[in-house]
Amino acid sequence: MEKQEKLSLIDAVALGVGIIIGASIFSLIGVDIQIAGRNLPEAFLLSGIVALGIAYSYAKLGTIITSNAGPIEYALHAFGDNVFIGFLATIYWISYVVSIALFAFTFSSYLLGALGLEKNWLLHSVTNATIISIFTALNFKGAKSVGNAETVLVFLKLFILFLLITAGLVALKVEKLVPDLSQEGLRKLVTAATLTLLSYAGFGVITNASENIENPKRNVPLAIYLSLLISLIVYLLISIVAVGATEIGNVVKYKDYALAVIARPLLGDLGFYLVSFGALVSTLSALNSALYGGANVAYALAKKGELPRVFERKVWFGEPEGLFITAILGFLLSVSLNIEGIAELTTFSIIIVYLAVIASHWKLRKYTNGNSFIISLSIIAVSLMSANLLYYTYITNEKAFWTSVVAILASVAFEIVYRGFTGRGFSKRASEWYRRARGIRKSNHKSS
Repeated sequence: MEKQEKLSLIDAVALGVGIIIGASIFSLIGVDIQIAGRNLPEAFLLSGIVALGIAYSYAKLGTIITSNAGPIEYALHAFGDNVFIGFLATIYWISYVVSIALFAFTFSSYLLGALGLEKNWLLHSVTNATIISIFTALNFKGAKSVGNAETVLVFLKLFILFLLITAGLVALKVEKLVPDLSQEGLRKLVTAATLTLLSYAGFGVITNASENIENPKRNVPLAIYLSLLISLIVYLLISIVAVGATEIGNVVKYKDYALAVIARPLLGDLGFYLVSFGALVSTLSALNSALYGGANVAYALAKKGELPRVFERKVWFGEPEGLFITAILGFLLSVSLNIEGIAELTTFSIIIVYLAVIASHWKLRKYTNGNSFIISLSIIAVSLMSANLLYYTYITNEKAFWTSVVAILASVAFEIVYRGFTGRGFSKRASEWYRRARGIRKSNHKSS
C-alpha cells in the first residue's frame, strides 16, 4: 500500500462529515417520518444527543489507543482475547455488508423512482448488482482512486442538500412543527430516534483512520465532536424542512425516495431530479466507502486470524477474496429485504459495536479519565434503544428480526467453532499507556 500523508484536523472533520451525512439521510428519511410524524426533528435531536454520548467513549479511547482497528482494538484492550472479541469482529464486518445492501437499495430506488420504474423488482436487482460491481472494480485501483472519488462525491451531495434546506426554510410553516407529546407520539419518537441513530454512524471512521491523522491524541476526539455537531445541525434542518414545508402523507407514500419527493413542491420538477441526483451521488459515495472499508476490515480480521484465510487470499486483479465475498453478500441482502428491514439490521449491528465500545470505556475509564456518569448514561440509553429496536422489528418486520437473530447466533457459533479448530486469536497493539499500566517493557513486547 502506498504511503499516505497525514490528515490534518480539517481533513479528519471533512472525512467524518462526509461519511456521517451519507446515504442514510436519503435512505431513511421516509421510514423515519413514517414512524415519527411531526416529531421527526425531536427524534433526530434525541439520537444526536445519544450519538454524542457514544462519541465521548470513542474520543476518550482514541486518546490512549491509536489503531486503525478502532472498536475491536478498544474491546481487546478492555476484555482480552476471547470469544466475545471474535464475535464482535464478525458483527463489525457484517455491519459493512448490510450497509452495502442499504446503499445499493437506496441507489436503485432513487434511480428507478426518477424514471417511474420503482416497482419493478427485476430492475431493482439488476441495478443493485451493476452498481456494486462497478464499485468493486473501482477498488481494484486502490486507495488513491477510492479517495479521489470520495472527495468529489462528498462536495456534490453537500451542495445539493444546502439548496434543499434553503428552499425549505423559505417555505416553512411553523405551525406544522408543533410536536405530538401524547404517549403514542412519544413512543414513536423514541422508535424513530433508534433508527435515526444510524444516520450518525459514520463518526467511527475517524478512529479507524487515527494512525493516519496528525497529532491523534488531540485531533481524533476534536474531529469526532466537530463532525457530529455539524451533522446534527444539518439533520435538524432537513427534518424541519421535511415536517414543516411538505405534506407528510405524500412523503410516506414514496418513502423509498422520500427526499426527492420533499424537494418537488419546494424546487419543482428540477428539484425532484436534482435531489434524486444528489441521492445517487450520496449513495455512490457511501457505497464506495462501505465496500472499501468492509474489504479492509475482512482482510485485517483474516490476517489476525478472526476470519478464515479465504478473506485475505489474493484472487482476481490481486485483490483479497474478502472484497468479493463482502460485495456478493451485500447484493444478496439488498434483494432479500425491504428498506425497513435493511435499515433495522444495519442499525442493530452498529448498536452492538457501540455497546462494546462504551463497555470497553467503562472498563478502561481510569486510564482515559472518563466520566462514569456520562458512560453509564450512554450504556443505559443505547441498551434501551437496542431493546426497543428488537421489539419494533419483531412486531413490524419478522423477516428482518429473525435475520438479525440468526446473524448474531451464527456469529457466536462461527467464532466458537473457528477458534476451537484453529486456536488463532487477536494480539493487542500495545500503546505506551498499556505498557505502563501492565508494566511491560517495550523491548520485550511484540505488537501486531
